Amino acid sequence: MIEFTFAQIVEGLLLAARWTVLLSLVSFATGGVAGLLLLVMRVSNSFVLRSVVRIYIEVFQGTPLLMQLFIVYFGLPLLGIDVSAWTAATLGLTFFTSAYLAEIWRGCVEAVPKGQWEASSSLAMGYFEQMWHVILPQAARIAIGPTVGFGVQAIKDTALVSIIGFAELTKAGTQISNATFRPFLVYGLVALIYFALCYPLTRFARALQRKWHAAR
Repeated sequence: MIEFTFAQIVEGLLLAARWTVLLSLVSFATGGVAGLLLLVMRVSNSFVLRSVVRIYIEVFQGTPLLMQLFIVYFGLPLLGIDVSAWTAATLGLTFFTSAYLAEIWRGCVEAVPKGQWEASSSLAMGYFEQMWHVILPQAARIAIGPTVGFGVQAIKDTALVSIIGFAELTKAGTQISNATFRPFLVYGLVALIYFALCYPLTRFARALQRKWHAAR
């Protein structure tokens, strides 16, 4: 057993938490961009595009994130594509996040009154002009609350990437626990750090939702 002071344990976990935050931000940003593209295709007039995106969403929502990470990390090398744990974690979380965000945002777009589509159509706007100038600005206001709420889930989902060897908060907690034989203390601190990351976002999401309902 290696002797670690309480301060050293906390320092080690906080250093690893930086990677959790970075991975959350990167995967949420890339997943958001991909989700926006999926959204545009999902609500388009093309049956083919809608069908492709629906299948994509159903696949990534209907399978465990852990299995998706395994496929990326262990499957791609079988195709001759070497991926690091960071790359596999980012790709897996991006696919997963984009599927959920696209569906969340689709509901927000459909919440915009159909009269807005008709009004913008009467101004001779094309589909993309309608989406960009009329529909998405209104849908974005509705989407802020649930999007931030999903961001909380995205932070917690990063814990799964420890299984493929990425050294984020959960992985560091496991390593320190194995070295110190103090699992209750270490994992208790890990839980507190996750709580410190997620709780402010949860409160923020609730405040935004209350503000939106009051504005309506």
